[in-house]
Amino acid sequence: MSKFKILVVNLSLLLITAILVVAINWSSVRMNGLIKENNLHATGQIKNAPPMVVFTTVALGSFRGILADILWLRAASLQDSGNYFEMVQLAYWITELQPRFSGATAYLAWNMAYNISVTCSQPEDRWRWIQEGIRLIRDKAIDYNPSDPLIYKELGWIFQHKVGNVLDDANKYYKNHLAIDMENIIGAKPDWSKFVAAPKDEEAFKAIYRKDNPFWQALEAAGFNSLSELYDDFVKNNGKMPEKMLTEMAAVKSIVDIEHYLRRQWLWNKFRLDADLIYQINSQYGALDWRLPEAQAIYWATKGLEMTVGNRDLSCERMITQALKDAFVSGRLLWLDRQNHENIILAPNFNVIDAVSDAYEKAYLENNKQSSFRSAKLNFYKEAITLLYNYGMFSKAKEYYQKLRKEEPGAHRLRLEEFVMREWAEDVRDASVKQATDIIAGFIFRACNYIVLGDDDAALAQERMASYIYNNYSQATADIKQRVGLAPYAQIKKSVTDACLQNFPPAMAAILRERLAQEAAARGEKLSTTPRTTLPSSRSLLPIPNR
Repeated sequence: MSKFKILVVNLSLLLITAILVVAINWSSVRMNGLIKENNLHATGQIKNAPPMVVFTTVALGSFRGILADILWLRAASLQDSGNYFEMVQLAYWITELQPRFSGATAYLAWNMAYNISVTCSQPEDRWRWIQEGIRLIRDKAIDYNPSDPLIYKELGWIFQHKVGNVLDDANKYYKNHLAIDMENIIGAKPDWSKFVAAPKDEEAFKAIYRKDNPFWQALEAAGFNSLSELYDDFVKNNGKMPEKMLTEMAAVKSIVDIEHYLRRQWLWNKFRLDADLIYQINSQYGALDWRLPEAQAIYWATKGLEMTVGNRDLSCERMITQALKDAFVSGRLLWLDRQNHENIILAPNFNVIDAVSDAYEKAYLENNKQSSFRSAKLNFYKEAITLLYNYGMFSKAKEYYQKLRKEEPGAHRLRLEEFVMREWAEDVRDASVKQATDIIAGFIFRACNYIVLGDDDAALAQERMASYIYNNYSQATADIKQRVGLAPYAQIKKSVTDACLQNFPPAMAAILRERLAQEAAARGEKLSTTPRTTLPSSRSLLPIPNR
């Protein structure tokens, strides 16, 4: 081939290459425009990504998909053979190789929280796998997919369903650990206005406490070389401020609440929860108990809506409604088990009842007033009325009873108390003797708990329901021959009270025993070794019914 032909071929190849490069560039620009125009997810370089992710997404290019496939096959092989621990690292590698593939991360997290966790017999091992699933989404995937509602919904689902539900027999263990970890950070009754008032980060802190501020001399005098050292010591000691720091700070005019600043950083670093958004959610729905999983489900669903283009996503909206309903039914933590993590006492959170009602009304109106949504709303009203009445909130129960009457004119002519009792009676009418006994014992057990916690009104309400259900069930089954009836009410109460004294933690048992003794003394009696069954209250409880 002559030199001229070689030159022509080379120039032709260069021209073709240039045309292809221009075409690829035009195609890339066009694709990016379509992505932005249709609110799709970008697949380019991720901002503020770790070096490993930058390397895999840029240097490896399309080859990262092949490597990810190999890791997927390896992970499947490990799971089939029961070798789970290597899967954690593989999950993180797959996430870093395909950071924008949120569906893959969601599956990996779900697999760890659900499939792998249940293969473990010990609650602590299950909880470890659930936490790994949470961390994979919360600490990794959300940073890579900040505008993808799927990833927020999947994270919220683990909190709402896996931790918050009762389907897993280790659910109380999960709830206890989550509550303990949160309580160590925020306390049992946090003042969120103080969290919000605290600086958001160290930069904001230093903007307030400048270099010439006496705070820095106090910090050094307390033995800390930096603010981060103080934070590390604070976390290490479970939220206890060093005594020397408190002494040094006494001489400094404090501009901000140092303790709440540290707690705010701790809350973000451990749980990725922003105090500002928590304050906003509480203002919108009512004060939630942030030690419980339902609150965190609401947080992540709300965050998903906030980050999603248009601030609308059906999955996140439904999660908020469902979690609010769960928070209403059992969203107030009364007692947790810091020793054995085997028991937890929850009660309804009436702070959110109006928000739940609004959510049901909104769903009803937005879905063309379909009958199924109306039925759900009416069922909620009935449950709300019963719970409000049972916990002594009679005015609020009456308010919701009026709402129910308005929705079903003429259908509810009973007095409020009669309506509540009928609702409970219907629930237990067809119950077996064992089921009815369990329901009655459950009310008495809760009454004992409320006595210990100092809520005598709630204890009275629980006792009244136990008494009513016993009488109603006994009368309903009196004419049924050859049916074993309920044990005497006094015997049921005695067995429950004895069990509480034997199984409550020592501090709770001591309070209950003291209250029983006070009640016995008021009757002119002496508390025996096996206590009487009358539950103490600030007023007389209903008398033990006769069979």
